[in-house]
Amino acid sequence: MSKSKGQPGYREEHPNCRRGKELRMLSLDKGLKVSPAPVQLRKNVSYIVLAVFFNDQDEVLMIQEAKRECYGSWYLPAGRMEPGETILEALRREVKEEAGLECEPLTLLAVEERGPRWIRLAFLARSTGGILKTSEEADKESLQACWYPHASLPTPLRSHDILPLIKLGSHYYQQARHPPTLPQELPCKLICQRLIAAFTSAKNIWVLAGKEGSLHLPITACGLTPSEQNSSIVVSVFRLLQQCLTLSQLTVKTQGVLGLQHLGKNQADGICLNVLVTVAYKNPGVLNKPPEIQGINFCWWQVEEEDVQSHLLKRLQEVSVVPIHS
Repeated sequence: MSKSKGQPGYREEHPNCRRGKELRMLSLDKGLKVSPAPVQLRKNVSYIVLAVFFNDQDEVLMIQEAKRECYGSWYLPAGRMEPGETILEALRREVKEEAGLECEPLTLLAVEERGPRWIRLAFLARSTGGILKTSEEADKESLQACWYPHASLPTPLRSHDILPLIKLGSHYYQQARHPPTLPQELPCKLICQRLIAAFTSAKNIWVLAGKEGSLHLPITACGLTPSEQNSSIVVSVFRLLQQCLTLSQLTVKTQGVLGLQHLGKNQADGICLNVLVTVAYKNPGVLNKPPEIQGINFCWWQVEEEDVQSHLLKRLQEVSVVPIHS
């Protein structure tokens, strides 16, 4: 059943607050054995925030660019995060500067990346106040902000890369594909991914766990070599899985993001994405047990609690995650 614009369909419980519920037997803070972070991470990375808004007439909020390289073109409110900001602080600042509106972020819509050097976080948001910026208030941030119907967006667009995000936001309002997902304000010094690597059979589900110390979800950081810096951030996922699985016999798929953490303060300017990955045999139906682990650092943890198992299976079956676009 479709939800109204003011009340997009989502559950009250914050998904990132369910970390303990989903995998309460696994510590999420162990096992971060990775290469050291670059000095002054922000000089090596651009974090971008972007907001998708709809009003009661189902119109999209657009801003007219003031930057010299794209002067007069139209785009969604977006911009680079500044040092010391949290993700949501940056989003609210950019929307206020470019559109004149106060806002409430509702959910992360997509993670877009061009490797660890450029990461854009697109959010669905709603206006909570402020006055729409007019052409009389033009400044270096934007020339004006206006509402436009989906079918007749203003031209020229700065880039057509916003069109899939507008469509994604519209679909989320009609039928939410995942619970509302907002950043956890927790420190992280690296650009890394916490893996929920799941194998399922007809009746059971297993999750890959690290064994050093207490059981924990594996964490893998983006490498500092030129090849990894210029590759998708999911390359590090396959690098970790190659350490413990025979990938030639398996199909591994990165499904999307279940949550993320970032703080931006006190030299903790990294981002950690909680990434759902599925592992399956290329020849399905041969075995009902997870593939053999190579080495001693990892194991499969069988999910036995019914509520945890049903929740994970539901997320897997419905692909109820925030997409990653590379």
